Amino acid sequence: MAHYPSTVTSSRRPVGVFDVLDGPKRQRPGAAAVITRQGETTYEALDDLADKASGALYDLGLKPGDRLAASLPNDLDILVCFHAAMRLGAIWVGVNRALAPPEKAFILADSQSTLMLADESVADEMRGCLTSDVRVVDNGCWHQALDASQGRPSVPTPDPSDPAGIAYTSGTTGRPKGAVHSQSGLILPGQATVARRGWDENLRKGDSLPLTILNMMVLTTLLTAQAGGVAIIIDKGDVASVVEWIRREQVSVWNGPPAQLHTMVSDESVQDEDLASLTEVWVGGADCPDRLRDAFEDRFGIRVSRTYGLTEAPALVSLDDLAGERPEGTSGRPLDHVAVATLGDELVLSPVAQGPWAGMYRPMLGYWNKPVESEAALENGLLHTGDLGSVCASGHLRVVGRKSQVIIRGGANVYPAEVERVLVEAPGVRACAVVGVPDDRLGQRVGAAVETVPGAVVDRDAIVAYCREQLAAYKVPERFVFLERLPRNQMGKVPSGEIRRLLSDRSVSDAGA
Repeated sequence: MAHYPSTVTSSRRPVGVFDVLDGPKRQRPGAAAVITRQGETTYEALDDLADKASGALYDLGLKPGDRLAASLPNDLDILVCFHAAMRLGAIWVGVNRALAPPEKAFILADSQSTLMLADESVADEMRGCLTSDVRVVDNGCWHQALDASQGRPSVPTPDPSDPAGIAYTSGTTGRPKGAVHSQSGLILPGQATVARRGWDENLRKGDSLPLTILNMMVLTTLLTAQAGGVAIIIDKGDVASVVEWIRREQVSVWNGPPAQLHTMVSDESVQDEDLASLTEVWVGGADCPDRLRDAFEDRFGIRVSRTYGLTEAPALVSLDDLAGERPEGTSGRPLDHVAVATLGDELVLSPVAQGPWAGMYRPMLGYWNKPVESEAALENGLLHTGDLGSVCASGHLRVVGRKSQVIIRGGANVYPAEVERVLVEAPGVRACAVVGVPDDRLGQRVGAAVETVPGAVVDRDAIVAYCREQLAAYKVPERFVFLERLPRNQMGKVPSGEIRRLLSDRSVSDAGA
């Protein structure tokens, strides 16, 4: 049953990021809005800081419509600056701190950012490599500007439908593209998720993924504020730190990558009581095999909710229910504000046509300064996801891979996710990634990078034999590279380009054969 998209703490729904704190501030001003390594910040204090920071940004020369780049750690500053930019009507550009300086410089130049906020280490590295006209402000200068601010400037209230944030894709097929989102689009996933779960002020949501990723802003204070709960921002990504945060702050919902779930399952130092406060764990569905989900639930007794989302959506599209069936290999049911269908074999998104959420869905506005790509992605009023999959009769989504990453072996299509679901169950395999490897005769062959179980004796022939029992012969991996640990980006995903490069080196890909 669809729930009406009301805000728990206010009779008036927020229309943009600029007013998402209004309801909880008015009704529970002294309640915790966010907990970071600096401590607890109440709704009233966060709102006041955002007003003051908007004045500081204005004094630094940022005007409505300007792009503000930020490359800051997971702490209070990045949240305050984000909310301040939204009140000013500026356009937020998160720049992952793990990117190499040239990668950061590309985003700054492509987005035409005029101001960059960064910690001292990033600021120093960027000043030596920038080719665009952007002012870099480090933490010290930022706090001086904040202290001198006279408060929120007199600028028009932002239009909720105007550009508010640019989220750059991972760039797996070349230079990254910037997906442009509106303020109304950024708050909708939070509204729909709070309504689906029925969350209230008891929500304590923990996140350790970088807040420089726009989707993580969507899933932290933009979500928790609409429940009146608290966003707990974890500043370190190692499992020991995450577990300590969960235990100490009594996190009720934690969003983590599959690799961390695997470590928790296998690490005997993680005790049941460390995670006792959790009511559910979120994890990316396409990257989390059924075996890992079941192992986590068996050990800790905590429901694992698989999800599906993408940069262009923005953020969350589907989520498992807290009870009931979960068909094998699926990634939850769509949230009530978005309809998911298939066009050919591609998943496409659109607003729902009926009910209280009718017409509300807001996908990206397009790709920044890329009209041709934008038109293709938004053709006929649909968001073409580029993901291949299907919708089960039960309404659950099954994602089988990226359209651009389908392996065409001798004219036959091989979907990497289909092979990975089998390969990860093979003896000695802890995790895996499957890609196409160029081949003169067949066009492509199926290649696999395998992260082995620590201490296991890897038997390539046994792995191949297992795959042949479960898959058609043309889908069975033919080239392997065996690794102690798969490379992963800051979202915990395995970059296919790097795997393809590893497999292209025959001396490496034949290791363990």
